Amino acid sequence: MAWIWMVAVPGAVLLWAVSLGRILSSPAPYCLPASARFLPPLRGDRRSRHVLLVLAHPDDESMFFTPTILFLKSKGHNVHILCVSLGNADGLGNIRKEELFKACATLNIPAEQVKVLDHQKLQDGFHEKWDHGLLVELTMEQIQLWDIDTIVTFDSCGVSGHPNHRDVYHGVSKLLHENQQGNIEAWELVSLNIFRKYSGPVDIWLSSLTSSSSKQPTYCVVNCSPSRTFEAMAAHRSQWVWFRRLFVRLSSYTYINMLRKI
Repeated sequence: MAWIWMVAVPGAVLLWAVSLGRILSSPAPYCLPASARFLPPLRGDRRSRHVLLVLAHPDDESMFFTPTILFLKSKGHNVHILCVSLGNADGLGNIRKEELFKACATLNIPAEQVKVLDHQKLQDGFHEKWDHGLLVELTMEQIQLWDIDTIVTFDSCGVSGHPNHRDVYHGVSKLLHENQQGNIEAWELVSLNIFRKYSGPVDIWLSSLTSSSSKQPTYCVVNCSPSRTFEAMAAHRSQWVWFRRLFVRLSSYTYINMLRKI
């Protein structure tokens, strides 16, 4: 049986290297399949989009959404962040808030385009149930303040399965349902199974294939500078422990985001 390992291990290393090489080969973030229909500039006087990234906790933007952020910035769109909680489950809320601003600075998101909430009914925790109606109300305030036309958030599985992530999705979905004007476009970050989630850059092959064959508008956004993810996540010093360092290295979300239209 030893010969199986002798073949499998070098093969896996080679596949990882080839996949990473494909990701790093581009000078700028890109999407697959390449399409002018994916988040095109707006018509009229304002060409750039005002995109609102709706998150549950500080570090979500770095751990999961960096490919999306870098892609949007490369296209000249304005990225705003609404973080629904301080991430105060361990009593580090104020520290994590400041770390979020530092991480956003590494991603070239100005502090005035970042909003962190600390509502008593929207506290961080696996056993906390967030009010979807309240999420609609607070999200709509930022939409109106920043003249938002596009939202990016979690899908119904919340990537990691965290109930706060899932509540954010349901809040955004409720907002879209209640928005009679239909003037807001929304995209969800697709949750992957555990094998794809920890396949690092290798998932580019399956993500690009899935995006191309999906009946629902779906695109694979590729981060050609994975070091930017490490830099942003390292700004969250209170969270930058060994298992998160390992997660960022192995996670496909460091390299690729699959975005599906809601």
